Amino acid sequence: MRERLEALRDEALAKVEVAEDVKALQDVRVAYLGKKGPITEVLRGMGKLSAEERPIIGQMANDVRDAIKEQVEKKELELEQAAIEEQLARESIDVTLPGRSIKSGSTHPLTQVVEEVEEAFLGLGFSVAEGPEVEVDYYNFEALNLPKDHPARDMQDSFYFTEELLLRTHTSPVQARTMELHKGKGPVKVICPGKVFRRDDDDATHSHQSCKLKDFLLMRMFE
Repeated sequence: MRERLEALRDEALAKVEVAEDVKALQDVRVAYLGKKGPITEVLRGMGKLSAEERPIIGQMANDVRDAIKEQVEKKELELEQAAIEEQLARESIDVTLPGRSIKSGSTHPLTQVVEEVEEAFLGLGFSVAEGPEVEVDYYNFEALNLPKDHPARDMQDSFYFTEELLLRTHTSPVQARTMELHKGKGPVKVICPGKVFRRDDDDATHSHQSCKLKDFLLMRMFE
């Protein structure tokens, strides 16, 4: 039985050594260390041994099993490391190669017009004023002397979020905010370009959004 265990050990270790992938390695593990493997059969036959031989063969069987298991695990790590190195070599990127050029889009025609108008007015001494597109009722209507019953306040004409909050219907609120900011320190020359929003459900050829260019020249502001 001792010779049988030594032969099984040498045979299993030889197969572990030549295993080319993890699957072949697992096949060796199952064949020799599984419940139906030859080492298990040796252990089951120990009942036929004498009392003196039983512990010796039992210890030898455990040593053989541990040796096979250790070599399988060692070989498995080697195969996994080799697979990682192969993948890294296959997927390596030469960072010294020039990158691919990315085509950039062009400026939208409306943006081009706005920029041209801004540049023209900036050359005349104007500045560009901006304000929020989501505006409060006060700046969009009340500060411009539009009473509560004015038609411009109708729900069907404007995009309201709440009774006091809406998408601005013109850029005149920017003028109101600019005058409030300066508080009598004039004169001021500004243009107020920006998006404005109006409901236009009746005409499919019209957009609910447009671009406005508002200006006021040399306006003197007083408290």
